[in-house]
Amino acid sequence: MALEWVVLGYAAAAEAIMLIFLTLPGLDALRKGLITVTKGLLKPFLSVVPFCLFLLMDIYWKYETRPTCESDSCSPTEHLRHQKSIMKSERNALLIASALIFYWLLYSVTGLVVKIDQLNKRIEKLKAQD
Repeated sequence: MALEWVVLGYAAAAEAIMLIFLTLPGLDALRKGLITVTKGLLKPFLSVVPFCLFLLMDIYWKYETRPTCESDSCSPTEHLRHQKSIMKSERNALLIASALIFYWLLYSVTGLVVKIDQLNKRIEKLKAQD
């Protein structure tokens, strides 16, 4: 069950790295190729959205079926296991949220960078006509 969290973590990290490279100033030489790569990867990275929804339902199901450990009927080991399970669920929910936010930011920033490049080309074309 841990493999999907590793995959989601790598996807979120890749999204974050591409987002950083797209927004860093001074990388104009790499930006054109990076835009092409990012635009090509946006559709495959869209599969992160239903994958995150599936994992979110998994967290909810585990939360609903988790045995409660609120009274003195639990041993210290069971209580520790219960707390550890809650912490893992919270960490995984944070990973899901970050992957979705990074995808949305990457999609938005890529669109803005493409639009800026088109406007710059249009300005150069207009300057060349004058």
